[in-house]
Amino acid sequence: MQDAKRHGVEVLPTDVLSSNWDCTLEGPSSSHSHPAVRLGLRMVAGLQRATAERLVAARELAPFDDAEDLARRTELDESEMRRLAGADALASLAGHRRQQVWEASALKAAPELLRHAPVSEDFLELPPAPEGEEVVFDYASTGLTLRRHPLALLRPLLRKRQLQSAQELRNLPNGRWVRCCGIVTMRQRPGTAKGVIFVSLEDETGSIQVVVWNKVSERQRNELLRSKLLAVHGRWQREGEGEVCSLVASRLEDLTPLLGRLAEVSGGSRDFH
Repeated sequence: MQDAKRHGVEVLPTDVLSSNWDCTLEGPSSSHSHPAVRLGLRMVAGLQRATAERLVAARELAPFDDAEDLARRTELDESEMRRLAGADALASLAGHRRQQVWEASALKAAPELLRHAPVSEDFLELPPAPEGEEVVFDYASTGLTLRRHPLALLRPLLRKRQLQSAQELRNLPNGRWVRCCGIVTMRQRPGTAKGVIFVSLEDETGSIQVVVWNKVSERQRNELLRSKLLAVHGRWQREGEGEVCSLVASRLEDLTPLLGRLAEVSGGSRDFH
C-alpha cells in the first residue's frame, strides 16, 4: 500500500456509502488522471460477506442518512456496527473514528413495539484521536493505514538512535557502515541461498533489502524471526554503479516496543474525555 502511494496511486478508504465487498476502481478524480482504488468492505476485520452484501443492497435502494439509519435498514447488530466504526468506515455518516465508535455503541436494538419511535437526546461530540492512535487502530481493524507511515511518526525517536531512512541510504557508496530500521514486510529463505535469509524492511521513504548470513541468523534468531520493527546494523552493498543495493547485517535489534508509543509520540491520549 505504501509503495503504491509512493507511485502516485490514489487509494480511498473503506466507506459504507461507497465500498462494495471487493476493492473497486473509481474515477478518475479531478486531481488524478487515473482511477482511484476504493478499499472494499472485505478489509474490515471480522465483517462477514453476507453482512456487507446486505449493506450494499440496502444502499442501492436509497443512501443512508446516518449511522442509525444504516443499522436499522440493514439490521446490523451492535458488534457489526462497532467493526465498521473501528475500521473508520462510518466516517461519511458519523465523522471521526471516536465519534463513530460512540454512535455505534449506542445503537442498541429496540423492542419491536418501539422500533420506529423517535428518540430525542442531546448530541455528545467527542474530540478526534491523535494521528498515532488512528494509525494503531487502522492496522488493528484493516491491516493497513492510509495515513502517514508509522515510522514517519516515530522518526524523531529513530533520529536519537542515529537510525537512517531508506532514502538516506539510497545514494551511499559501497562498503559504508550504516544503521537503519523498518517494519518487516517479508522474510524468505530460498533453497538455493545456502541458508541465507533475505528480509525486506519498509519505512516512510521506501524499502530496504537486508541480507542475513547464517552466523548472524543463528546468533540472533529471536530478533530475526519475531521482530515487527527491526533495526539492522551492517555494511551497505552496492553492485557496481547500478541501483541494486542491499544491507549485509552484522547485528539485529528488535525495536517492536516502539510501535506501542505511536499515540504518545503524536501527542495524544487514548482516554475518551
